[in-house]
Amino acid sequence: MTGIGSESYRRAVTVVGIGDDGCCGLTSRALNAVARAQLLVGGERHLAFFPEFAGERLVVNNGIGAALDRIQTLAQENNVCVLASGDPLFFGIGGLVIHRVGAEHVEVLPHPSSVQWAFARVGMKWDDALFLSLHGRNGHGLVTRLRQHRKAAILTDPTNSPSAIARKLVEYSDPDWDAWVCENLGGTDERVRRFTINELSGCDDIGALNVLILARSDSAWSPPQTIPFLHEDLFAKRMPKKGLITKREVRLLSLASMGIRRNSVIWDIGAGSGSVSIEAALLAPEGDVYAVEVDPEGIEICRENLLTHSVDNVTVVEGRAPEALDTLPAPDSVFVGGSKGSMREIVDYCIHRLQPGGHLVVNAITLENSAEAYEAFRAQGLTPEVTLLQISRAEPLARYRRYEALNPIQVFSVRKPEEGKKPE
Repeated sequence: MTGIGSESYRRAVTVVGIGDDGCCGLTSRALNAVARAQLLVGGERHLAFFPEFAGERLVVNNGIGAALDRIQTLAQENNVCVLASGDPLFFGIGGLVIHRVGAEHVEVLPHPSSVQWAFARVGMKWDDALFLSLHGRNGHGLVTRLRQHRKAAILTDPTNSPSAIARKLVEYSDPDWDAWVCENLGGTDERVRRFTINELSGCDDIGALNVLILARSDSAWSPPQTIPFLHEDLFAKRMPKKGLITKREVRLLSLASMGIRRNSVIWDIGAGSGSVSIEAALLAPEGDVYAVEVDPEGIEICRENLLTHSVDNVTVVEGRAPEALDTLPAPDSVFVGGSKGSMREIVDYCIHRLQPGGHLVVNAITLENSAEAYEAFRAQGLTPEVTLLQISRAEPLARYRRYEALNPIQVFSVRKPEEGKKPE
């Protein structure tokens, strides 16, 4: 049997990691992979390091699909070498090539990644850092993900540039970072600079090839608590109608009933001040939350709270449910905190759109809403789990303390059956 690391055979495709120093930083094994290839694949910058290569060249531009097709076709009878920046399996093309051609036909020869070089230049350990790539990706949710980390390395692009990231951190009330912008690492024009976030937000003198390192400037910083459990007084809300925000004890049970995962798609219908949306977003930092609200004042307050609580994976949707839900992606979890008289239609619509195995939670205060929600679930063939919450908090009374009752809340929770399974 021939082992994966054996020298007794060659794989059809070799993916070679390369740095800004070009051929100088390659091993003899990597140079040999280039020399024996009939097809050399890479970006224009990578291919320019090998002007003497006599075989076919394939430039990878914006679209990777056509290049992968060509690699797969030619690899059946030719040696193919793919050039990639740094470690091809770290946010690189290596994984795509392996997926298309098959791991048994691909050898990867990694080079130190740009992130490794960046931390080395800064002089900082990196095994405890968060690694993110915004290259060609949406920066939605970046601030929420950063909330839980002391240190991060970010691969940027012209849209999600270091200065744009810094401006977003300032906007979402999270500026307490030291930042290092590491440009053209390994090249003759390498440059490493340190900034505060406010300084970086106004800097436009940054090269396209860079790594952004962020480290908390407060040495006493610690991650936020795992379960948010934020008091309602921490949120801006419609005044004097304090009842229009979900109390934290109710929020805790409702969120637990929603079956939220780190990457869940969540709808918060009747979002109001956005307290449920914010805590759901913190529990799903890799997911997306859609806060649906019809009241103009509530919409503005919700947006204000998102900035205050440094949460950027929530999208505020203006409109009335269920009509406003049509363009949203199918949810894994739905919370209904307000229905504006359309409880039956909202429940029916949400059950229809929910992913199999997804959860729907309804909070109801009035007897009418409770009855309508229950009947709507039963009409769908579902028996909800129902919890009546009657909570009292100790409040001061002169030099004593007495219990003050909050409004009773009924919490309805159902789980949509998975395909082929009977309702629970």
